Amino acid sequence: MSRGFIKEGDQEEIPMVPPRAYLPKGMPNYVTHEGLETLNKERESLENERVAVSGNYIMSNFIDAKMKLLIDRINTAVEVDMTKANKDTVSFGAYVKYNGRTVRIVGVDEADFSKGLLSFISPVAKALVGKKVGDKFEIKIPKGTEVIEVQGIWYEPQKLSQISQITRIETQTKQPIASTPKILTQIPQKQQIIQDNHIDLSAKAEGIRRFEPEENIMEFLPVVNERGIIVGRALYMELHKGNKILHPVIHLHVINNKGIVSYRYWWHVAFGDTPEKTLKRKLSETLGITGVKPKLKKQYIRETKTEKELVYVYILNSEENLLKTPEGKDYFDIFAKD
Repeated sequence: MSRGFIKEGDQEEIPMVPPRAYLPKGMPNYVTHEGLETLNKERESLENERVAVSGNYIMSNFIDAKMKLLIDRINTAVEVDMTKANKDTVSFGAYVKYNGRTVRIVGVDEADFSKGLLSFISPVAKALVGKKVGDKFEIKIPKGTEVIEVQGIWYEPQKLSQISQITRIETQTKQPIASTPKILTQIPQKQQIIQDNHIDLSAKAEGIRRFEPEENIMEFLPVVNERGIIVGRALYMELHKGNKILHPVIHLHVINNKGIVSYRYWWHVAFGDTPEKTLKRKLSETLGITGVKPKLKKQYIRETKTEKELVYVYILNSEENLLKTPEGKDYFDIFAKD
């Protein structure tokens, strides 16, 4: 803990400055828009307090010490744009209903589980990120395990659950879960294709299933060198905001028997996967295709204003009716150098 400074000879006991909410070293300080507003309001309140106690040396320094910690949080805050979140999966800022309670995943300074505000670094939040409605998994709690079922996901304001009894696992943030939660149930393949986050729900309402690139801002993706060797990992959002950190992606061109490209898809390579392993899984989960082996055509580096990708271009010959791909120049520009 920090102490306010005191002049030599002062005998008054120095108040202890409470630490800010725990944030692991090197972890970005993600905040919601509301969370950043709250931090700024806290700063205004401290500024007013400092004026009110201007004649009290001890209290002035105590407030200055609190202000220093607060300003550091404000200066490092990374406001997450929820409009870019995939609305079908849980990510930062989402309102999630599970086991009959509704919580929201927020920044560490916003968190208050008793009010339904869950820190994004807490074990439950980490386990929820990336999940979809209907997913079930188990998580370790002090008395054993708890089976969690995701019952709803929203990015619009929802009424949060007031929770009187807080389990240690839900408030603990310093110790990570020892292992990845075990998935207890799997969505049947046909149902999974319908619920997959690549499908445009508005198009689905019109009777058309359409592919959409995935955007899970809280997913860790591999960082690679120009030879494709993994040298680290970073969050999706860190890789797509102009840092130009090289990460691998897959472009798939589906060609019909007339030699015409009928579909174009792309995916990020998952952390720990080879491009081939991610492609095989995406073909099965997203397109419902198994038992095929696309051919690697080329490999190159694609750079834009916001990102830098090591692209693996694959070709698949098929006459099947697959998910319709987006239309428009922006989408086709992704494949311009393939």
